[in-house]
Amino acid sequence: MFNSITGTSDGGYLVNELACYLQTDALDIALPNMQTIEIRYEAHYTARQYHYHLPLGKLQLLALILYLPSETSLANIETVRMAAVKAVLAWQKTKTDSSQDKDNQALVYDVLVVDIQFSEDANSSNNNNSDNNDEHNNDNNIEHNRQRNQLPKRLKHEFAARYFMENLVVDMSDHAQRLQVFSWHDWCSITLALQTPCELWRFLGYHLDQLQRSVSSHVASFESEDMLVTQFLSSALLFDHAITIDNALIKYGIQQAPNSALVAMTLAQKNKSQTAQMYQQHRQQAATLWSQLSTQMIQTVSAELTAQANTESLKPQFSLWQQQLLDESAFSRHELIRTLYRHPKQELALQKTGYVVHQHSYENLGRHYVLIFYGQDLAGQNSKAAIQPNLQHIAQDVATRLPMAELHHVIILGIDFISDAGETFMDIDLWIQPVNNMTQRERQLTKQIQRLKQQGAEQQDIQQPVAKKQAAKKPNEPVNDLPQIRLNLSIPARKDKL
Repeated sequence: MFNSITGTSDGGYLVNELACYLQTDALDIALPNMQTIEIRYEAHYTARQYHYHLPLGKLQLLALILYLPSETSLANIETVRMAAVKAVLAWQKTKTDSSQDKDNQALVYDVLVVDIQFSEDANSSNNNNSDNNDEHNNDNNIEHNRQRNQLPKRLKHEFAARYFMENLVVDMSDHAQRLQVFSWHDWCSITLALQTPCELWRFLGYHLDQLQRSVSSHVASFESEDMLVTQFLSSALLFDHAITIDNALIKYGIQQAPNSALVAMTLAQKNKSQTAQMYQQHRQQAATLWSQLSTQMIQTVSAELTAQANTESLKPQFSLWQQQLLDESAFSRHELIRTLYRHPKQELALQKTGYVVHQHSYENLGRHYVLIFYGQDLAGQNSKAAIQPNLQHIAQDVATRLPMAELHHVIILGIDFISDAGETFMDIDLWIQPVNNMTQRERQLTKQIQRLKQQGAEQQDIQQPVAKKQAAKKPNEPVNDLPQIRLNLSIPARKDKL
């Protein structure tokens, strides 16, 4: 259960993406009944809570660090750890009771991440902790010690289902929101494996179900968090939401048949075939590439906003803007990245004239992508010079033609592949267009009128060259004037094909 190692946090891109959903700065928490434990075992702790407002619900994460003298015995470590978890449960119950009637609509997951570190100064840091000033000095001493040693010496430990059943189920039985407890190492491993915020959210639901199943059956449903993550990523349930989106797109007439990649991956998961692992690697690669792409976009816009005088007033817009890019599942990112990598394999004639690919989000039915691959003919109608000034008009035109009441954003990517000194780059123009709400009936009528005007050519925009045009009547005006961004993004080298 216990193993002492030296390490630093590495949660992958997901940790950085979660920061985009953080609602407020971290809150320092004072846990009840900890003073006696600190004095008796010469320990110290810090507890900070982070509130993340994800598209699917609220994640309330409490990061608890326990600092112990290096000579602490395993028995005492377990005693301190158990006391700390019980203190968090008591604090959570008080918090839940006081806020019971404030917001019962949003789904909430409460998570505790426990990090146990050995500190040479932990002994002296608690000799005088009778007032707030002394506690503040203790924090400074421990922080100084951590900086001096650079890498903290951490204790590798775990909780898993059996620990929950034997030690925590009684304390949580009367809680409306059960606390999910992870060790620091397990949490880092989970975030590294899952890669996207929406996959993390669904895993927490899956994890909670497994804990409840363990309690009801009196048999631990998983032995370790690593095993449960692997089980989750290998389950066909991973694609349930994407299949729901896919069916909706067919119902709306946006696509004619189920997504072939989605069908293949789902069957591979269900049948436990050898290709399932290959598909999983492809999704992981795509999730990483989309994270890199989105990060560069976000950093560019952030730099532009920082240079503006009214930065604070633009923060809410920027927060919503960046979430549109990050709120994509691994499969949805796979489809977007796969579309990008198909371009060099297209016929040379098509690359010369330019073309457009409509790609819908498989995470959110209200988000639609249009990937415009600029033609190499500088004088052509699909050239960068002809299309770039009209990205907003194109976005509004697409929004008008999509007969979906759920539509809330259209994202335009104007893409120009550039080869230079043996390296390939993408010069990307980005436009994110918020869309006013329309009823489904209004969208259907709009589409019928435009079908008549186009004389049955309602599909001409799909997989065909982009025409430089706009709707005669535009009911969808911009909700917010979001910036048009021009980025130069290097494509990372890949060993395997997507």
